[in-house]
Amino acid sequence: MAHEIKIKNQEINSGRIQIDKLWYLSQIKIFKMMTDEDLAIINQMASMKMLPKKYVIQRPKEFQKALYLLKKGKIRLYKLDPEGKQFTLGILGGGNVFGEIKSFSLGTRDVYIETLEETLLCTINQELIQIFLLERPKLMLKLLEVLSERLIESNRMLEHMALGDTKERLLYLLVKLSEQFGTLKNKKTKIDLKLTHQELAYMIGSTRESVSIMLKELAEQKLVIINRKSITINNSLIGEIY
Repeated sequence: MAHEIKIKNQEINSGRIQIDKLWYLSQIKIFKMMTDEDLAIINQMASMKMLPKKYVIQRPKEFQKALYLLKKGKIRLYKLDPEGKQFTLGILGGGNVFGEIKSFSLGTRDVYIETLEETLLCTINQELIQIFLLERPKLMLKLLEVLSERLIESNRMLEHMALGDTKERLLYLLVKLSEQFGTLKNKKTKIDLKLTHQELAYMIGSTRESVSIMLKELAEQKLVIINRKSITINNSLIGEIY
C-alpha cells in the first residue's frame, strides 16, 4: 500500500512539473501567439534547468548553438574592454529568448551571459528548433523582430556605457532597470532587483567606491531614493533628463 502511494505521488509531482513547464512556455512573449499543440511540441523538445545566481551561462568563445528560453529570473549580457572592465549590453527578464542557431542570431554571440538571480532556463537543440521554425514562418518573423529591437537597445546601452561618465552611466542603467523591472507608485519606480554597489559597478565598468559616491550624489539631487535593499527612481525629475 505504501509503495502504491509513493508511486502515485511521483506521478502527481511529475504531472505538476509538466504543467508548470507548459505554463512557463505560454508566458514567453514570442510563444503567446502559438497554439497549444505547438507549445506541447516545444515542451517535448526543451530541457529545463534551475541555475544559481552569478552562474555564467556563456562566454564569448564557448557559446553553444541553441535557443534559450528564459522562464524565470534575470540575466545580464556584457562585454569586456581591453582593460578587463565589464560593460552591460542588456538585461533580460522572464519571458525572453536568446541564443544562436543556423538561421539567425538573437544578438548574443561573442558576449558573456550571467544570471543576476536564481534563474529557470530552458534549452532547445538548434537542429530541432530549426525544423520547427522553418514550418512556422510567422514565428520566425517574430524572432527577427525581437532581434531587431534587441540590437537597437544594445547599441544604445553600449553608447551610454562607452561615452558617459560614471554618473551618466549609472543613472542610465538605473533608468533602464526601472523600465524593465520596476514597480510604479506615486510617480516613483522601485527597481525589483537586489543589486549591491559592487554589482552595479561591474555593470558600468566602474569601481564600488565610485558607484557609492555617485549614488549618494543622485540621492542628494533627489533623482533616486536609496534604501538598504532597494533603489527607487524619481520619475518626475528623471523625466526632465531622459
